[in-house]
Amino acid sequence: MRGAELGELATFLVVARHRSFRQAAVERDVASSAISHAIRSLEERVGVRLFHRTTRSVSLTEAGERFLAELSPAFDQIGQALDGLNSFRDTPFGTVRINVPKSIAPFVLHDVMGPLLRQNPGLRLDVVATDRLVDIVEDGFDAGVRFGERLSQDMIAVRIRPRLRFAVVGSPAYLDGRTPPQVPGDLEDHACIRYRYPGGAIFNWQFQRQGKVVDVEVDGPVTLDDQELMVEAALQGCGLAYVWDDRVTASLASGALVRCLDDWCAFDDGLFLYYPSRRHLSAGLRALIDMIKVTGVR
Repeated sequence: MRGAELGELATFLVVARHRSFRQAAVERDVASSAISHAIRSLEERVGVRLFHRTTRSVSLTEAGERFLAELSPAFDQIGQALDGLNSFRDTPFGTVRINVPKSIAPFVLHDVMGPLLRQNPGLRLDVVATDRLVDIVEDGFDAGVRFGERLSQDMIAVRIRPRLRFAVVGSPAYLDGRTPPQVPGDLEDHACIRYRYPGGAIFNWQFQRQGKVVDVEVDGPVTLDDQELMVEAALQGCGLAYVWDDRVTASLASGALVRCLDDWCAFDDGLFLYYPSRRHLSAGLRALIDMIKVTGVR
């Protein structure tokens, strides 16, 4: 089989997984026109239409579905064979593609990316940071990062960050003349900066103290989908923000922000890197896991 044909097959698998030429182009790091050309060339070569294509959607034909089912295991074996060559190298090679929630990506990958790539010069790291709930198998990731309560049972999980917690913060200007909240219920009397998930749902603020868990549906004049913007809104006196503690360390130290409900903000020890139990663990992913375990635990 020629290299061009193998590339077309790999492109077919990516398009079939995403059901999108555009997303396949992003993953393959090529132009969308190159993806279209590869699929058209493959279909001409085999003499069968593999995809139904409209201006709004891409779906597999019956032939495409069968081709996908038979081709995927073969490519998995090729990937394992290539990864097996790592045993003859000093360091692993290849690409590790992971999904990390955008809100915590800087903390998960802090002091990880540089050392990982310096120690493994043949390795490439492809990180997609989004707070959208992602299916790592369907979207073609080697692994993801998620809190434990959202993990499915068919995943292998490695605890990586046991000491993250939220903080409720406000500016001195906002709190001037207001009574700071003493218990979560007091938030009803405060303007709160709300966070919206990519899917549209509003995130409730969650607290815990002495075994008691409280879930609060807050309200306020500002709703955002980015924690950096939430911190900025808090600094500008728009209200109280509920953000990861590590995001406001400098602002708290300088006095630009003030903590509230500190004794209700418990540490969350349930952050994991996870990957499918049925998937071969590549040497590159193993190197990433070892690095995060070493540098991520506080």
